[in-house]
Amino acid sequence: MTEKRLKAAANQAVSYRNYRRARDRALARLANAHPNQYKEYLEEEKANDERVGKKWLDINGVTAISNLDTRAGASAAGPQTADNSEDEGDRGGEA
Repeated sequence: MTEKRLKAAANQAVSYRNYRRARDRALARLANAHPNQYKEYLEEEKANDERVGKKWLDINGVTAISNLDTRAGASAAGPQTADNSEDEGDRGGEA
């Protein structure tokens, strides 16, 4: 049973990676075709991430300035988000 679950998880990971690669290429093509619109949308999404607390401040996923100081024995509390809504997934939200 474990082997079957591992194989299913591996297949899902490969499928998601392939989807993301195709999606990223399509986004790059769209950005090249409409650069001004892309830049406008990008700035809107960056501002929205900052507004709802999803903007990362460091590589550990810290989103709150009070958690940023990881030196001197302090530990980051991991990703902090103020938004509890469902993931946007394939509806154009963040992946």
